[in-house]
Amino acid sequence: MKSPIVTLLLASALLGMMTVSTSKAQTTARTGIKAGLNASTLYLNNVNDRNERIGFHVGVFTQLPVSSFFAIQPELQYTTKGVSADYNLLGATGRNTFKLNYVELPVLATFKLGNSVDLQAGPYASYLLNSKVTTDGDLGSDYRNINRDNFNSFDYGIAGGLNIYFGTVLLGLRYGQGLQPVAKDGGARLLMGKAKNATGQLSLGFTIK
Repeated sequence: MKSPIVTLLLASALLGMMTVSTSKAQTTARTGIKAGLNASTLYLNNVNDRNERIGFHVGVFTQLPVSSFFAIQPELQYTTKGVSADYNLLGATGRNTFKLNYVELPVLATFKLGNSVDLQAGPYASYLLNSKVTTDGDLGSDYRNINRDNFNSFDYGIAGGLNIYFGTVLLGLRYGQGLQPVAKDGGARLLMGKAKNATGQLSLGFTIK
């Protein structure tokens, strides 16, 4: 996914590596809150142009230490996903905007590079709270009737990224790739095929413990 998130991820990774040599291992649990920017997309067929949906996420997390260098981090967050895309379906053209909002539960293996940097990877599961599809084009209003029932209620995938801590403040970057097709049936399946969610996140958070 072409996004400023990717550039920020690389820059933060370099910064994080430079802090490792002066850090000590974190052995206690971290619990906190975080929120930030989402840049999401869906990889659709038969589209000429696709724009990421810029949205947000907000949630809570905790770390469960297994050793001085490894922990499990479960989270619970509200997150927005979707995409805007031009379509060309059997000669019909136009633009669709998909807005999908989830409650999401990542469970991430956390590898601690000292006290200041965490590398993370693991699965996530999410539940679709609501959706909205708008259409402007040759297909007209028929596809505006696509609703939540036309999408899979549950999504799942894998996520990976890193956190950099500045005392009790954290900067987090993450990429999540869905493994479940978003559309289930009806007009949603016709327009989206087997497209899956893909989301980059930039987070700012604070630890409580």
